[in-house]
Amino acid sequence: MTLDLNLFPALNASLNGASAVLILVGRAFIARNQVARHRACMIAAVITSSLFLAGYLYYHAHVGSVRFPGQGFARALYFVILISHTILAATVPPLVLTTLVFALREKFDRHRRLARWTYPIWLYVSVTGVVVYIMLYRIYGAHA
Repeated sequence: MTLDLNLFPALNASLNGASAVLILVGRAFIARNQVARHRACMIAAVITSSLFLAGYLYYHAHVGSVRFPGQGFARALYFVILISHTILAATVPPLVLTTLVFALREKFDRHRRLARWTYPIWLYVSVTGVVVYIMLYRIYGAHA
């Protein structure tokens, strides 16, 4: 059985979108002091983001880079979003894992201090991942 690589961009964008929703809902739960619900959402977000990363790496290991076919302002906008997304995406795994470890070890002061950075960066990367997908595959119809 072979995997249809054409399924991966939409699947990966869906995982990114799901991560964004889980991050937002998890943040809303902790703001209401609903710790168990916060924990469940954030663990689900970690799992969803991990599945995204595995799918992303698998896809790009098989297809390489996908060229953006747009021109002009759209091209410039795409690369501004992509570059900021990529730079911040590199920080997400260590930030998320460290924030998670602090929570699991019940070092909540350290968890809260780091989560103030992790939350917006992780959310930005998840949302811009969907934006990159839409621009690359839906609006401009790129193909691997």
